[in-house]
Amino acid sequence: MVNRIFNRRFSMAIVLALLAIGRAFLPTAQAAQPSDDFIQGYASAIVAMNYPAGVESIRVDDGVVYLQGFTLSEEEQTELHKMLSNVDGVIRIEFVTKKKLTDATDVHPREKKQAAETSEHLPVLLPTNQLFQSLLADPRWPHFSASFQRYINDDQLRNVASTNFGESFGIYRFRGPWKSTMELGIQAGVFAIFDLDSQSFDLINADYLVGIPFTIKKGNFSNLTRIFHQSSHLGDEFLLRGQTDERINLSYEAVNSLFSYHLPAGFRLYAGGGYIFHKEPSGLDPWSTQAGLEFRSQRLWLNGSLRPVAGMDVQNRQESDWNTDVSARAGIQFENPDFLSRKLQLLFEYYNGKSPNGQFYESNIEFFGLGLHFFFD
Repeated sequence: MVNRIFNRRFSMAIVLALLAIGRAFLPTAQAAQPSDDFIQGYASAIVAMNYPAGVESIRVDDGVVYLQGFTLSEEEQTELHKMLSNVDGVIRIEFVTKKKLTDATDVHPREKKQAAETSEHLPVLLPTNQLFQSLLADPRWPHFSASFQRYINDDQLRNVASTNFGESFGIYRFRGPWKSTMELGIQAGVFAIFDLDSQSFDLINADYLVGIPFTIKKGNFSNLTRIFHQSSHLGDEFLLRGQTDERINLSYEAVNSLFSYHLPAGFRLYAGGGYIFHKEPSGLDPWSTQAGLEFRSQRLWLNGSLRPVAGMDVQNRQESDWNTDVSARAGIQFENPDFLSRKLQLLFEYYNGKSPNGQFYESNIEFFGLGLHFFFD
């Protein structure tokens, strides 16, 4: 009961802290659709740097970038399309001539927009960005990272190194219903922890994940539904210590679905749930829920190379009597306007709940940490 009350109070404190951070970085004047303004700012900078005389104007509607009055060759269009595809939130890019986007005063704006949607770069094989943005604080989101973690009041571990190797890739992107965009992809990741207090930095646990996600996106809304496999393995050195009586053969296949919505001022909410349909041990309870709040500042520091970010991820599992697992991260994101698909994050980390490390899923852990996280989306 005390642990539940602490988790709830801590979750509320993190939410209030994220909201306070967001207010500190709110732009002086917010547009009706700030996410489109954010995209247009980046797109304008990229065009100005690379093809200043090649595009007359840029317009963004619901994540779709319209380049109007262009005088670019096919090769230049292809290159510019690749650059703009890396901008966060871009769904697709349209090259629209003046003739297609008539200036007649008697044409309704909606009809102008429909007339502009003529030259689409869909379907796409192996798109360069992702429709569903990576989760900042999810302990099991596939990406590249290395973190130092200091465990609190733990009988087995104190100073731990956590490494993740993996990524999410789009395979095929295509037009969906209601003018949405859909994508079929693949995820894979390895999550390992090492005991830094041992003589040879013993491998303690390694989890392997592979999944097939299906994503749909329209405007600020996106949904990711995936089928995935995860298995867990103890390190040989840890077994030789004799600190565990029996190895748990944890392996399961599951399906989960997350709904995400980008709010004004750089905030994002997501929520969903999952179900394990094939499992070992067979007695695992199958249901789980997940929700989170993220903040990515719309203001950049040092000529657009630093962005404050923060996130909190909350998960509850039937297996642990629906007790709350809290993961919170906050720090700085390093990025380059010319390579927006590559982001390096320096994050302070906190976790309290059931261990996300498979072999220890029944254990309660708490730690503080500092990590480097690398993303390709």
